[in-house]
Amino acid sequence: MISSLNPSTQRFLNALNQISQSLQQAQLQISSGLKVSHVSDAPDSVSALRAARANLSAAQQNQSNLRRFKAEADGGEQALQTAVQLFDQVQTLGAEGDTDTVTASTRADLANQLGAILQQMGNLANTSMEGRYIFSGDSDQQAAYAINLSSATPVSGYMGSASTRVAPFPDGNTFSVALTAQTIFDSSNPATNVFSTITSLMAALNNNNDTAIQTAVAGLDQVSAYLNTQLAFYGNAQDNIAQATTDNQSLQTQLQTQISNLQDADVTSSITELTQAQTQQQAALESEALIPRTTLFDFLR
Repeated sequence: MISSLNPSTQRFLNALNQISQSLQQAQLQISSGLKVSHVSDAPDSVSALRAARANLSAAQQNQSNLRRFKAEADGGEQALQTAVQLFDQVQTLGAEGDTDTVTASTRADLANQLGAILQQMGNLANTSMEGRYIFSGDSDQQAAYAINLSSATPVSGYMGSASTRVAPFPDGNTFSVALTAQTIFDSSNPATNVFSTITSLMAALNNNNDTAIQTAVAGLDQVSAYLNTQLAFYGNAQDNIAQATTDNQSLQTQLQTQISNLQDADVTSSITELTQAQTQQQAALESEALIPRTTLFDFLR
């Protein structure tokens, strides 16, 4: 389309339009606080901005997951501390029963006390937090064990599953955050199996069998050491979670700074640009008003 305006007027309107655009852009940045509101504002920055936002969202989700992992690790560590203390009592009861002077009646009483401890160990194996059995592996809606002291085999089979859940460090490396009750209390190695060791000692005391009692008592130290190893796992998990949380917080700060640099407006500069654009616009309009106007009547005089 051919313009009917003379070149001087067209140049003036083009300049005025550019000033108006600068004015609108400065006003938008001041009101929104953003220098990038649309792709056209900074096409070269959009890809980096989207990537930074996606990374920040992932880091925030990881932070939420780490808070949950911390609660579970704290609960697991507390449960294992109690288990270690209970097993100290098992060792004490075993030592009391492994003497020449103790009577069959006393041994039966000691066996009853061990039964109560076995029940408590089962309760620890079924520790739950926020509706989840933390030692049942990936089957966390299912209790790990059932304990029935009146049964010949008082401890049921493991009813959970393997634990495959891991927590991430920001660099992509991962670490385990939980053990299963089967690993902790029902080891495949009879020499470190908490449940079977207590059960065997109970049976030996109830049967008043000196040889069986001595055999059971002799293995208690190894089981105690094993339980302490499981406790140490949760201490390490807590340390890893704390480090991952700190690293993840630093990553979020870096990403938030990157996003701010990419999208946030420099309000001071925007105000300066707004003032300059307003001044230029006013000056342009005043100058245009002073330009002499020639009409058809001027030519007819």
